[in-house]
Amino acid sequence: MLTFVENCFSPRTAAFFDLDKTVIAKSSTLTFSKSFYQGGLINRRAVLRTAYTQFVFLAGGADHDQMERMREYLSSLCKGWNVQQVKELVAETLHELIDPIIYDEAATLIEKHHTAGRDVVIVSTSGAEVVEPIGELLGADRVVATRMVVGDNGCFTGEVEYYAYGPTKAEAVRALAASEGYDLSRCYAYSDSATDVPMLESVGHPYAVNPDRALRREAAQREWPILVFDRPVRLKQRLPALSMPTRPALVAAAAVGAAAMAAGVVWYAGRRRNHALSS
Repeated sequence: MLTFVENCFSPRTAAFFDLDKTVIAKSSTLTFSKSFYQGGLINRRAVLRTAYTQFVFLAGGADHDQMERMREYLSSLCKGWNVQQVKELVAETLHELIDPIIYDEAATLIEKHHTAGRDVVIVSTSGAEVVEPIGELLGADRVVATRMVVGDNGCFTGEVEYYAYGPTKAEAVRALAASEGYDLSRCYAYSDSATDVPMLESVGHPYAVNPDRALRREAAQREWPILVFDRPVRLKQRLPALSMPTRPALVAAAAVGAAAMAAGVVWYAGRRRNHALSS
């Protein structure tokens, strides 16, 4: 059973979410292949290849070697792309492509963690140009994503500056915990893939979501809870519910409430004292 109640003045905590097949039902990067084709960034052959790659990914058959080949392919594919054009294409089609594939269960979890005063962090292997707008749409407080090298001409060089995959995700989680003051023993993490075991085991509350076979075995051995997300929802229909205050806002609200309460106590005590003196 998920427990979310947390004192606002406890050590800071966070919930770390993998993105693809955990929060959304597909690969975020591959989902935009049609947009990139229409924008002239890729040809029809590349669209077909990304469609096949998406199929392998969704079938749960993408092991470590296949993920590495996918990384190499996507790195070579985006070489020469103008970064600003990529951002514009993602912004133009974000609602159309992402809204229908958000898991309702994931959106509800994000709500609950924010309500409990936890930061929500998206940790994804997909590129920052894709993940950051999705994170903003979800109301995430922070995003960790793969970053490509950008040349002086504003285009991708095809080289990877930072690859958010496997152990590097766990390193990013620990680095954030150090810089933000998160108590990892009280933090949560969610993922569908065995490659994210390092991230999951770095927190006190790991959850396997729609796990692949390897992660399902690992979760069973470690007695990690297994969640099934299978209800996609249009994100824009949930925006009012997802517009929850982040932890700093909740702490500020608690501080204001505490100050108001203290002022009320002082006022009441003063009034009683004045009443006693006049009697």
